[in-house]
Amino acid sequence: MTKRQDRIPYWPAMMARQMAADYCGLSVAEFEREIVAGRLPLPVKFGSRERWHRQSIDEHLDRIVNGPGYDWHAESPIYAGDLRYQRK
Repeated sequence: MTKRQDRIPYWPAMMARQMAADYCGLSVAEFEREIVAGRLPLPVKFGSRERWHRQSIDEHLDRIVNGPGYDWHAESPIYAGDLRYQRK
């Protein structure tokens, strides 16, 4: 069985929860935890349902990767003391 992301030739501008989670490479539960933590954007009402704007997700992901924001390594018992994983 192919994964959903393998069947999609492109990612639409507005995505439902499952597709947005797939886009981020997360389970729906992980995706929702990131939203609650403020690391991913809230949905918008589009049509009659909640949707996530792909560009907003991209901007949030870019801040996670390139910004001075939250450093999960610092709180990880595995990586906290390892200098290789500390942000510079």
